[in-house]
Amino acid sequence: MDIFDKIIKDKGPLGQYQKDAHGYFTFPKLEGEIEPIMTFRGKEVLTWSLNNYIGLANHPEVRKADAEAASQYGMAYPMGARMMSGQTGKHEELEHKLAEFVRKEDAFLVNYGYQGMISIIQSLVNRHDVIVFDSESHACIMDGIWLHKAAGGKSFIFAHNDMDKLKIMLDRAQKLVENTGGGILVITEGVFGMAGDLGKLDKIVELKNKYNFRLLVDDAHGFGTMGKTGAGTGEHFGVQDEIDLYFSTFAKAMAGIGAFIAGEEKIIDYLKYNMRSQTFAKSLPMPMVIGGLKRLELLKNENSLREQLWKVVNALQKGLRDKNFNLGHTESPVTPVILEGNVAEGTNIVVDLRENYKIFCSIVVYPVVPKGTIMLRIIPTAAHTLEHVDRTIKAFAEVAEKLKAGKYKSESGQIASFS
Repeated sequence: MDIFDKIIKDKGPLGQYQKDAHGYFTFPKLEGEIEPIMTFRGKEVLTWSLNNYIGLANHPEVRKADAEAASQYGMAYPMGARMMSGQTGKHEELEHKLAEFVRKEDAFLVNYGYQGMISIIQSLVNRHDVIVFDSESHACIMDGIWLHKAAGGKSFIFAHNDMDKLKIMLDRAQKLVENTGGGILVITEGVFGMAGDLGKLDKIVELKNKYNFRLLVDDAHGFGTMGKTGAGTGEHFGVQDEIDLYFSTFAKAMAGIGAFIAGEEKIIDYLKYNMRSQTFAKSLPMPMVIGGLKRLELLKNENSLREQLWKVVNALQKGLRDKNFNLGHTESPVTPVILEGNVAEGTNIVVDLRENYKIFCSIVVYPVVPKGTIMLRIIPTAAHTLEHVDRTIKAFAEVAEKLKAGKYKSESGQIASFS
């Protein structure tokens, strides 16, 4: 069979919906300044779908730093990979300041979070080692583990946040490495980005007393939002020092591009020389690095931004719970609103919210969530106001009543109207 014929016949789990969903449910265009009110298909909508947690995307100091750096350096400098010709003092400065902020000896910048996590896992373990990971780990972690398995390595998965299951898997891993001579790497997340619940970092580090493993934490949604100073979920639990490798991206609270891995200096040195995704990729452009320095400065020093974020989060989550909405087990800004209904009902809800209530949020349906479940995922930010919160709670209450009354039932939803 011609490989292209195969692709045309089987478009994949998401691609199969392309014809009906493209431009509305998938690949929607949100236009205008990155603010709570943006434009979607020519109409202003209240937007709850951007991970701009502490409102830095349009902060005037950030915009000024980005613009000045782009004017001074352009987007090309430095040319080449860090190891060859792409090293600068500004890259090192950002690494040192990130390490200091998350209380680690050293840090290493990577170009993208997804790419970085895959490469970190690939660099850390070989076929003699065993990975033990949470079942709801992000796709970048899963892809890194698939590479490990493709190279002959072993992995064990434990049910989400189930410490008893983790112990069982650690017992199995320990027996295995006794024969292979390898080590054990446990991987989890600080904040799970879909449901908003926290990884049980405090319980996991307690297991270090019995088991010999290293802990890698992906804290993409916790960095900048969790903890007294915003240093992340490890700080929130008081176990930051027990996290061996701390990873986060700039794409959330930092409202930028890039990511970093932080830990013991000699381990970071090893990663610098063994992460293929960085050895063979161009260095982060200077405007992103200088912009990152300004973002980190604001994240560290402007506590009012994080306080405003949590003011909005607490008002939104309390208001929704007071209306008897199921928000799952979220303990973070990520706010999942869980409803009962099928895919057609879910799509009709989204159309109603966007067209009639002028509210834009993301929808999650099967197979990401179980059949019969609709998840509307809301991402509050420091840029939102309590008026935005009140408007949204009122709209969601009306939508829930319509859903209960069966007004969203249809065989195909209204997707075809927006092709």
